[in-house]
Amino acid sequence: MSSGDENQVDKAVKGDIVRIDFDGWVEDTNELFDTTNAETAKDAGLYNEKVQYVPVPILIGGGRVFPGLDEALENVEVGKEYDVVIPPEKAAGPRDPKLVEMIALREFLRQEVEPRVGMEINIKNRTGIVTAVTAGRVRVDFNRRLAGKSLKYHFKVLSKAEGDEEKVKAVLEMDYGTAENFNIRVKDKSICMVLPDVCKYDQKWLLAKYRIVADLREAMKAEKVRFVEEYVKPAETSKEEPAPEEIAPEEIPQEQ
Repeated sequence: MSSGDENQVDKAVKGDIVRIDFDGWVEDTNELFDTTNAETAKDAGLYNEKVQYVPVPILIGGGRVFPGLDEALENVEVGKEYDVVIPPEKAAGPRDPKLVEMIALREFLRQEVEPRVGMEINIKNRTGIVTAVTAGRVRVDFNRRLAGKSLKYHFKVLSKAEGDEEKVKAVLEMDYGTAENFNIRVKDKSICMVLPDVCKYDQKWLLAKYRIVADLREAMKAEKVRFVEEYVKPAETSKEEPAPEEIAPEEIPQEQ
């Protein structure tokens, strides 16, 4: 890994929550597989309008990125650019030949799928890549896409989360995707969050909250984490009863 001046004291260490910019390539082919930079994605022909290309929060040592990148983030200087090459065993792992399988074409036809080479498919609750289609059979590679490949990263730690509220917001963004409209209170080792209404109905929140608790314990040594849902009764609006319509005497039916 190459770096700049070693005299800078502001360094990121294990347990810090940092915000990073990065580009990731397959070393042998120079194929871009991930980036936080829109221009890099456009240059590689991989730009997706639905993707937000922004620096991302990472808990160093939290296991959210490949082990080799996690290790590379330790003790780097904030604001400096770095390059690192990660071997397969510290990236997506070695490629396992046993995970390449021949599957009968009829399995795909049952799902109304016409397999093509390079297609990502989900079959038998597993995701793989079609690598060959022959008469009556389809070869599918269930290895991870980057398995067996050395990866190279160019990255920069832009900042570290410092205050308690900033750290909580960074964890929310890291694990849930947003910290918007969360009301956060931190006292000693207790953290309380009043949840925005969207969390009450979002299936993603049900899974994310467990990761959030684990990361807050790791990053902030939190002993108690409380999530509060508030249900506020809507204000009642008074409605005046309309006055009964007057009926002219001649319109009143007379008894015969």
